[in-house]
Amino acid sequence: MNQIEQIEKYVKVQLATEHSGHGFDHIQRVVRNARLICQQIPTADGTLVEMAALLHDVIDEKVVADVEQARQAMVAQLTVIGVSVTRQQAILTIIEHMSFVKNIDQQQVLSLEGQIVQDADRLDAIGAIGIGRTFMYGGAHSGVAYDPQIEPRAELTATNYREPTTVINHFYEKLFKLAATMNTPVAKALATKRTQVMQDFVTEYLAEWQGER
Repeated sequence: MNQIEQIEKYVKVQLATEHSGHGFDHIQRVVRNARLICQQIPTADGTLVEMAALLHDVIDEKVVADVEQARQAMVAQLTVIGVSVTRQQAILTIIEHMSFVKNIDQQQVLSLEGQIVQDADRLDAIGAIGIGRTFMYGGAHSGVAYDPQIEPRAELTATNYREPTTVINHFYEKLFKLAATMNTPVAKALATKRTQVMQDFVTEYLAEWQGER
């Protein structure tokens, strides 16, 4: 197996029990999104993009109980399969700075490859699949689907981001805003279409909730 195949095998094992919308199926879609974006940006390092896309949730605090332990294990695995120290550092720089929460209070500076992986990941958070993942995450974390008495927060911070909210509020607080954060032209175009899908869904959801349809 080449390095990409070995990383893919490692990630599949690490996320085998993840059921909150960040499982291996999510990783596969992010990789496909990243490849699609890379087709439009030939100057990008496609190998680095794919490696980072595969690994981006393996050390995420949403997914693992001990981030530092997961980080050490990932570095050890990359070393075993022969990924250079320089490339390991590039991967870590991307995945440790690309998340939504890391960019709430201060915009992180990402390489071109980091911008591509960030776009690819955010694309999977929106649209029809994003709707499904949002309810999966809410269900896994005992979230309330909707409560008209709980209004969306006007402002998110790195501190309050993980505080409980309703699933529907998550669309207003974050997901509807992601299209404006995309870095690449192809991601911006896809995000616009996917945002409309979510807006149509929420409109229908609220109408049905209120007994209007």
